[in-house]
Amino acid sequence: MERPLGAATRGTTNPNRLRRVDNWIVETCGDALRAAADPLVVDLGYGATPVTPVELRARLAAGVRPDVRVVGLEIDPVRVAAARPAADPPGLTFARGGFELAGLRPALVRAFNVLRQYDESEVADAWRTVTGRLAPGGLLVEGTCDELGRLGSWVLLDAVGPRTLTLSAKLTTLETPATLAERLPKALIHRNVPGERIHGLIDALEHAWRSAAGYAPFGPRQRWLRTVEAVKEAGWPILDTPRTWRHGYLTLPWPAVAPADPPHP
Repeated sequence: MERPLGAATRGTTNPNRLRRVDNWIVETCGDALRAAADPLVVDLGYGATPVTPVELRARLAAGVRPDVRVVGLEIDPVRVAAARPAADPPGLTFARGGFELAGLRPALVRAFNVLRQYDESEVADAWRTVTGRLAPGGLLVEGTCDELGRLGSWVLLDAVGPRTLTLSAKLTTLETPATLAERLPKALIHRNVPGERIHGLIDALEHAWRSAAGYAPFGPRQRWLRTVEAVKEAGWPILDTPRTWRHGYLTLPWPAVAPADPPHP
């Protein structure tokens, strides 16, 4: 096995913290996983407890294919040892590894709340290292969320590079779209400044949310739907549909939000 690449995260996690991204993976990446010759999935940097890989395995087995195999990877050997009682081979196992993926060639990698501790200039190299080890047609979902998973965002990547950005909010607790800026992926979180595309998107969402205040009596879902409709009408290339918006997801092609001058690895 290659020497693990990366640094241990803080390790904090909670049950159902990644439920929203897991549900999105089932819906959006399910076809790719069904078509994979080997339905191997890596949960990279799962943290101090194995709850998120356990949940991921259950959701993928129920929603995509029952023979899916999830491997939880952690750099810290103490965390790996602590997780092993939760293993359920061959469907769920744990191993030591980092961005090199412990020599595995998965069809899908989920890496959440891993890159927040890194410098922005290190993101592109981390992405390239992981995607370079995917199986043909493999995908990487890299992002971040708050402690309860109510706010989050993630980038979908393949071997070519980033494809989309998804913003996610539990609508019943969303006070304002501006709070999404606090949970942008590392590649974008420092770019929420005038002149950057992501700043323009957050600003457009916030303006539309205020304009849709009249929909508030009908509930946050109706206000959010009107917000997204207005942003799309303003010219933002939103990829998903009202069926997806009503669950608090919003996806755009990466070029629409990419940094104006991406850092060189």
